[in-house]
Amino acid sequence: MSFLISWNTQAGTIDSTALLSANLSASEVNSTAPLTIEPLSWWAGMHNPKLQLMLHSSALPADATQLKVEIAGKDVVFEGIEQTDNPHYLFINLDLRQAKPQTFDIRIFAGNKQLFQLPYTLAARAEGSRERQGFSNKDVIYLITPDRFANGNPSNDNQADMLEQVAPENSDGRHGGDIEGIRQHLDYLAKLGVTQLWINPLLENNQAKYSYHGYAITNLYRVDPRFGSNQDYQGLVTEAKQRGLGVIKDVVLNHIGSNHWWLKDLPSSDWLNVPQHPDAKNATTSPAASFTSLSSTKPGFTSHRRTTVQDPYADMQDKRDFVDGWFVDSMPDLNQRNPKLATYLIQNSIWWVEYAGLSGIREDTYSYADKAFLTQWTKALMAEYPHFNIVGEEWTANPITVAYWQKGKINADGYTSDLPSLMDFPLYEKLLESLNEPEGWDTGFIKLYEMLANDVVYANPSQLVLFEGNHDTNRIYSLLKENLPLYQMALTYVMTAKRIPQLFYGTEVLMTSPTKDRHDGVVRSDFPGGFANSKVNGFSGKGLNAKQQQAQAFIRTLLNYRKHSAALQTGDLLHFVPQNGIYVQFRCAAKQAAAGNACYQADADKVMVIYNKNDQAQTLDLSRFSKVLAGNSSAISVFSEDKFELNQSLVLPHAGVMLLELKPQ
Repeated sequence: MSFLISWNTQAGTIDSTALLSANLSASEVNSTAPLTIEPLSWWAGMHNPKLQLMLHSSALPADATQLKVEIAGKDVVFEGIEQTDNPHYLFINLDLRQAKPQTFDIRIFAGNKQLFQLPYTLAARAEGSRERQGFSNKDVIYLITPDRFANGNPSNDNQADMLEQVAPENSDGRHGGDIEGIRQHLDYLAKLGVTQLWINPLLENNQAKYSYHGYAITNLYRVDPRFGSNQDYQGLVTEAKQRGLGVIKDVVLNHIGSNHWWLKDLPSSDWLNVPQHPDAKNATTSPAASFTSLSSTKPGFTSHRRTTVQDPYADMQDKRDFVDGWFVDSMPDLNQRNPKLATYLIQNSIWWVEYAGLSGIREDTYSYADKAFLTQWTKALMAEYPHFNIVGEEWTANPITVAYWQKGKINADGYTSDLPSLMDFPLYEKLLESLNEPEGWDTGFIKLYEMLANDVVYANPSQLVLFEGNHDTNRIYSLLKENLPLYQMALTYVMTAKRIPQLFYGTEVLMTSPTKDRHDGVVRSDFPGGFANSKVNGFSGKGLNAKQQQAQAFIRTLLNYRKHSAALQTGDLLHFVPQNGIYVQFRCAAKQAAAGNACYQADADKVMVIYNKNDQAQTLDLSRFSKVLAGNSSAISVFSEDKFELNQSLVLPHAGVMLLELKPQ
């Protein structure tokens, strides 16, 4: 028997070299048809002892009564098989409660004829896998679009079996960045001060266009070969850990790419959501239909009306239009209400966490998937890894809409979420508004100040992820009109807020973009120095102009200070109503637990942040903050290392930000 995939049970690693998941040629048995099995492997000793195996082959008999499965594993309990309305798929249910690490045979018969015999591996879990620590307030997340960060292995840029080839001159094409490019620059990232890497999807995207962004996945168990291999990804995570860096996987539960192999032979007629346009004719959703046939049904696209999910007055069809509609015709919408698909997606997420050694998941387009499934998915992951973390994307400026999805929120409709974290789009939007607007009664800093009052709607606001930009937003330096003091205020706010902070690659070297409408390919431009013939190198600093050097040094100082500041990581927040274009915040960490805000404790570790929009020198009267400053006689500037006496006032020389570490008397 020959295999396109082999398993190595040593140290729980899997040699995933399959062209399409686990495709096994069983020519030495009684079938020459290929067989796909997913998950590729599993582990003994998981919290959930149940395992669903999905097998696909055209050789499987249409008559389910003819099927027989034998499991030759020690303490591997066979609980039965299930089929859908597509006879090419077989689901095997196992109980691994007592099973130890081993490789066992699965034998499949049609009547008395053996069709397949294949080995399946239960690996030993890595030590401490269940207790792994997810990303937290102690971290700074660095978002990387891998195709645009660095090309460490030009030999993998083009692949014969991939539809799209490298086109570096095309802003919407592939540029060649890869896993090796990230690996080669781990030292740069560690010295910058980040502690977690969120990498846009690395899985296979065998689409004809726009495959670089990674969000139209065509194989959920295979790293795109233009990025590297499964082993390369696993190796990257291992090397990152050695430098104090965790890795967060970008997961897409809502949809797949139109060239996913499922679309050639759907597992069941309800595997996808295919809402019809009124003018659709002769529509078919039979499981054996090709994607060409599915396309002829003209599936409806999502309305993007996300409030319908929680709106007590929303029409049921409006709710379905949002959840079941497709993003675009190249992204078929998955029906997570199908229990077999739901289990498949849950197991896939767990597989990557366990296989690669991940410290978190960022879930794309969170609210677009079925909400009952989302709770099932998050509960399963958090039960498997109690200290893990997951952040969901809910792109809205409305805090109430975001708050609905966070664990612990008591919702009026009774919906219970188990999602620990969400992206804080509302605070991000207000940060931009407040910095770009002139100061007034209801403009400028007051918007940022008052937005924080909305934290009362969140179950756990400190667990939200606040960012200065991401792969879908225009570059912050451009949005702030390339004003360096405003940029420094924005970055300081993100890094000192009572949130988990996230930085977008290239922000530290002032990467720019258009500011009107969306220009995704330009926003995700190449990091300077990551590609051949770069005249500027952000990694080494060669060719950076004075402002870029200043910005990079600023970020490095800020992040490395935060790495060792309990006040900025987990301290209480106290802020004061902005006055005269000046906004003051404190972060304070108590030395011992006590009631009330730690900023009023004389011996607490305290950091004072002063945001100043005034171009001319200003004198800040400190008497307003006397209750906080009690016990502190001086302060040291984090950026300049200058010492300030905390007497009656502070002179603010110009627009910008002061970050002061308060010193005890």
